[in-house]
Amino acid sequence: MSPEQRFARWVKVAVAAFMLLFVYFLIADSFMPITPEARVMRPVTRIAPELSAPVKEVTVDDHQQVAKGDVLFRLDPAPFQLALAEARLNREQALQDNARLRAELAAARATLASAEATAQERRGERRRGEALLAQHSLSRQQYDQQVAAEQTAASAVASAQAEIESLEVQLGEEGEANLRLRQAENALEKAQLDMAHTQVRAAQPGIVTNLQLQAGDYVQAGQPALALVANQMDIIADFREKSLRHVHLGDQAKVVFDSWPGKVFEGQVSAFDAGVRNGQLAADGQLADIPTTDRWVRDAQRLRIHVALDEPVPSLPASGARASVQLVPGDHLLAKPFAALQARLISWLHAVY
Repeated sequence: MSPEQRFARWVKVAVAAFMLLFVYFLIADSFMPITPEARVMRPVTRIAPELSAPVKEVTVDDHQQVAKGDVLFRLDPAPFQLALAEARLNREQALQDNARLRAELAAARATLASAEATAQERRGERRRGEALLAQHSLSRQQYDQQVAAEQTAASAVASAQAEIESLEVQLGEEGEANLRLRQAENALEKAQLDMAHTQVRAAQPGIVTNLQLQAGDYVQAGQPALALVANQMDIIADFREKSLRHVHLGDQAKVVFDSWPGKVFEGQVSAFDAGVRNGQLAADGQLADIPTTDRWVRDAQRLRIHVALDEPVPSLPASGARASVQLVPGDHLLAKPFAALQARLISWLHAVY
């Protein structure tokens, strides 16, 4: 066989291999898609204080494992202790004010009773005087004085009644329903809550990471001061949308972590994201921003899925750790062995590279 014939044979073999791989790629992309664009995501809680104050003490170290409810750092409690003491004094003042108002109310009711007795007496005198006036046994001037005395007594009764109503409004309801007491109790509870918030605690178990907080730093309420990485993970994988047309919830998945090259973990598709950021329009009052491109073939859109492992990993990977995900949608007989072969190949490549 001449060199030209051997070269032509190798060209034919290369073309045949290329066509075979091209067909394999088209089939594999539909029935056993794989992506290296996968990550381990662990929920990260940004711990922020409820109060603005200087940090008195940081009670954890960087990379320390903490449990739910553990104290992470403490704020200077001095101003909040003063606020708590003032709230307690205000509650005592509210109790004293209520006691004073009850005493004044009792006095006002006694005054009303005295005024009513006086008014009744003046009313009787005026009636007797009216009879005597008809008999010409009483002068008109004396009768007018009795009428004036009766009106004065009636005015005293009305004044006493108004004083009682005013005191009843100021006192309000009795017992725990008293408005002044409820306001003082509310202020006291807020001061006690502020005191409790001077100790910032972990909302969930996790690991403290990238700790920069130090004693003496001034922290603002609502501003994150510490990061806590949770002890659970979610595997996310980004696929071209056309590669997911045969994929459904519960389909088998094989995961290869960069941190464990050569090992394949079994799992299943647990969720599909409902969209991507490019599919979200903001009501900002602007006209449509239409992207332009001079490419004939645009980039394929990637969609995100979530994968849950069937068994726990030996140790939790770091949040953001890279992985590759091989999907095995449906029950195609040839898909499973070839998908397993692809996953093994990827795991070997990660072991080398």
